[in-house]
Amino acid sequence: MLITQKIAAIIIGSLLIGIGINGFLVPHHLIDGGVDGAALIMHYYFDFKTGLCILLFSIPLCMYAWFYKPAYFYSSFHGLLVSAFFIDLLDPLRTSFDLPIFLSSLIGGCIIGIGIGIMLRNDTSTGGTDLLARLISDYTGLNIGIAILLVDGLVVLAGYKTLELRSFVFSCITIAVIGLVTSIVMKPEE
Repeated sequence: MLITQKIAAIIIGSLLIGIGINGFLVPHHLIDGGVDGAALIMHYYFDFKTGLCILLFSIPLCMYAWFYKPAYFYSSFHGLLVSAFFIDLLDPLRTSFDLPIFLSSLIGGCIIGIGIGIMLRNDTSTGGTDLLARLISDYTGLNIGIAILLVDGLVVLAGYKTLELRSFVFSCITIAVIGLVTSIVMKPEE
């Protein structure tokens, strides 16, 4: 694989993730699960920078990958840095789209799923949940999109008490869409 193709995948994927999170999830206090979801919860309650929290929360997974799966570390660390940067850079998008919560959950989920899928298809990721899902997929043989869905679902369930019922339901829709779209984008060309 060409290095320029991987760089393009990191930039495009990270840009899409930043747009999806800031433009569609944050306005309705939705979370997308995993490390991103934990970072969004920190943003909603303490106004912490989402991208910075993602970076900090991903450090333990990156350290694990560094020691046990160095190839995953090298293929995800750059994506982690770039996606965290774009998520914080695109913060102004939080007031750009005035859509109902249902449409925001669908559109945001699709955009984020495409971004993650593009990165994973090009052997890179955003670290965090994607890295954890790759490790789970390797050890269990589970489709990576399904692994992301499971990890994200567990975080949303853990955050249930901090979310309103409405945000919880639409966050579940969002993570289902992210998992589905990621799986579709990841399918190899026939």
